[in-house]
Amino acid sequence: MAEQSDTLADIVVRVLDVKRYYGSGEAVTKALDGISLDIFRGEYLSIMGPSGSGKSTLFNMIGGIDSPTEGMVFMDEIDLAQLDSYELAWMRCHKIGYIFQSYNILPVLTALENVSLPMIFAGLSADDAREKAAGILHKVGLGERLFHRPYELSGGQQQRVAVARAIANDPVIILADEPTANLDVDTGREMISLLRQLRDKDGVTVIAATHDMKMLDASDRILWIRDGRADRLERREDLDIRIGHIDGHAL
Repeated sequence: MAEQSDTLADIVVRVLDVKRYYGSGEAVTKALDGISLDIFRGEYLSIMGPSGSGKSTLFNMIGGIDSPTEGMVFMDEIDLAQLDSYELAWMRCHKIGYIFQSYNILPVLTALENVSLPMIFAGLSADDAREKAAGILHKVGLGERLFHRPYELSGGQQQRVAVARAIANDPVIILADEPTANLDVDTGREMISLLRQLRDKDGVTVIAATHDMKMLDASDRILWIRDGRADRLERREDLDIRIGHIDGHAL
């Protein structure tokens, strides 16, 4: 990754003192309790923490899926809270590619149709969308599976379809929510490698919410979240990794 600087041009996402509370009074749950973070263009950031730590909530804030109770989220210097529903839909379609833990590919469509669909929604003709989708599926190693439906594909192949769909509209950011959770160890490593290739070759910013410690080797930086707060933010090369421990913390 290119050396980072603090200029706005180098920052694709800016999170400013974001809080997300559910409920009220004594029953309030602080899913996020004041997180600030700059995410740079072309980096691979892993958001890590135990279940209930707030990492998925932060992930949803960055993707415009949910809105903060307090604070602001900027993407390319645009305050997401200021966008109307049409503008937010446009942003999600053109700027962000989503990869979900449960794949979320449509079971009645072939791999080619699943990947073509977001391009058609974005205004590409059906023929052009199919041609581009075929190229993307070849890129992710599914050139021989264009006309297979999800039930005819392995879990790893379904996740590759999800990756292909995520990059269909040439997004600036890929948001990956537990992308290896439903995969075996070897397939999980293949998925991490594929995400890293997208970052290295296409300059895409990858933001992954994950429990998977294998993500560490692919990451440029790791944000550790605990109890809705940023516990620590570290660069990969600064981590002291030993068997069973990272920086003195038990795995």
